[in-house]
Amino acid sequence: MVVAAHPEATRVGMEILKQGGNAVDAMVGVHFALAVVYPNAGNLGGGGFMMYRQHDGEVFSLDFREKAPGNAFEDMYLDENGDVIEGESLYGQKASGVPGSVDGMLKAHEKFGTLPLATLIEPAIQLAEKGFLISAQQARNYNYHKKDFVKYNRNPETVTLIKESKWEEGDLLVQKDLAETLTRIKQNGRAGFYEGKTAELLVAEMKAGNGIITLEDLKNYDSAWRNPITGSFRGYKVYSMAPSSSGGIALVQLLKMSEHFPLSDYGSKSAKTIHLMTEMERRVYADRATHLGDSDFWEVPVKALLDDAYIAKRVGQISATQATNSDEVQAMELQNGVQSEETTHYSIVDKHGNAISLTTTINDSYGSKVFVEGAGFLLNNEMDDFSVKAGVPNMYGLLGGAANSIQPEKRMLSAMTPTIVEKDGKLFMVVGTPGGSTIITSVYQVILNVIDHGMTMSDAVSEKRVHSQWQPDMIYIEKGAVSSTVQKELEVMGHVLKERGAIGRVDAILVRPDGSFEGAADPRGDDWAMGLD
Repeated sequence: MVVAAHPEATRVGMEILKQGGNAVDAMVGVHFALAVVYPNAGNLGGGGFMMYRQHDGEVFSLDFREKAPGNAFEDMYLDENGDVIEGESLYGQKASGVPGSVDGMLKAHEKFGTLPLATLIEPAIQLAEKGFLISAQQARNYNYHKKDFVKYNRNPETVTLIKESKWEEGDLLVQKDLAETLTRIKQNGRAGFYEGKTAELLVAEMKAGNGIITLEDLKNYDSAWRNPITGSFRGYKVYSMAPSSSGGIALVQLLKMSEHFPLSDYGSKSAKTIHLMTEMERRVYADRATHLGDSDFWEVPVKALLDDAYIAKRVGQISATQATNSDEVQAMELQNGVQSEETTHYSIVDKHGNAISLTTTINDSYGSKVFVEGAGFLLNNEMDDFSVKAGVPNMYGLLGGAANSIQPEKRMLSAMTPTIVEKDGKLFMVVGTPGGSTIITSVYQVILNVIDHGMTMSDAVSEKRVHSQWQPDMIYIEKGAVSSTVQKELEVMGHVLKERGAIGRVDAILVRPDGSFEGAADPRGDDWAMGLD
């Protein structure tokens, strides 16, 4: 089973499985295909996190998150008065961290892959060289962002997503420069991206603007194997991503808090359930802002944050009937620990039972909006995921401090939450989503929908979602998620509600009791699931 954000990428993954490739082989093929057919989040110029569960139950996690360049420094986005320079961490060359996606794919393939790398990259090369037919949603997207592509690229005529007339559904998108970049990776492996022509083109792009990534930064980039975050929820075992992602810790905190409440009795969209989820989320996101950062640079108090007694204290602060003012919620002092939306996800299970949950991003939709001229791929704007100034929110409204301050070669904190769930020692669920700060709460709700509320995976993914993150002090409600009666009940409790568009695009796989797979592709996008008997 393969579930990904674009039908062509899903097809590539399934063809690799048909050829006898394993889940990691399919992952590599899907990843490079997404860089071609889903350019707003699929990428060569970004990073992400991989959770991999082998059929024997052993779990591995790989952090291929971008890093700050060697010349980065804590106040690099502040003016002489110490104020944030608007847009500088979001747009243009200076917004980019050192890309990790290519290194991550090749490192995972070297350890676990079975088919030749050339076989896995070739489908992406063909999609770039010959082109593919864009969807209606993509046409709207490219037209909407045209002004940004023109503004932030020095020679707009070289940008393949810019078209003189409007894009229409069914138009052919050909990307010759990207095909050549992929070919260099196919022929030369890691050196085909982090050294040689591609690296030189990327650094030339930096010098053409105000970017600071150097050839040395590229050559020195290295993804990192991490010990996964583990936890239990109502008898299920949960594996998720460790820092530099906040996702695993935050998700397990939410699930452990949820065990204190009979949410299945209350229903998935009752005022009581939404109130309790919001109160838990306030406390988890407050902890995130203070305690979480790149564990290579910051002593993250994992054990203390997941301690049962600490979780019980947090639950004890929650009123069953009254909203807490977020200004009154702070990260708690910890003992034995600390001294301080645009992404994509795919899920894969092969015939052996090996499972991949992988989330990857260039941060905002189309990242920094800058294409590397001559190489055909987008640069990320991940530097905005650092705390560019303590107390100043990033583009997703997330706050941070010293734990997530900018330092050379440090990885910026992420909310990505690729997750694998076991039941009785066997694979049960593979799940993840894009969505910036809403990633954690979207994964959390899908797990609750299946385990507490008895939904099928398709219903759990399609179900309308809500989101809260401590600051700003409100509940975001996906349009149509709750009734007017429930909204009024929440307002009486003291909650502030704000309706918004789609929350997340979950791609997930559930193992049914008979051993068959249920793949769920989120209807909010062009996502697609394919399975093979």
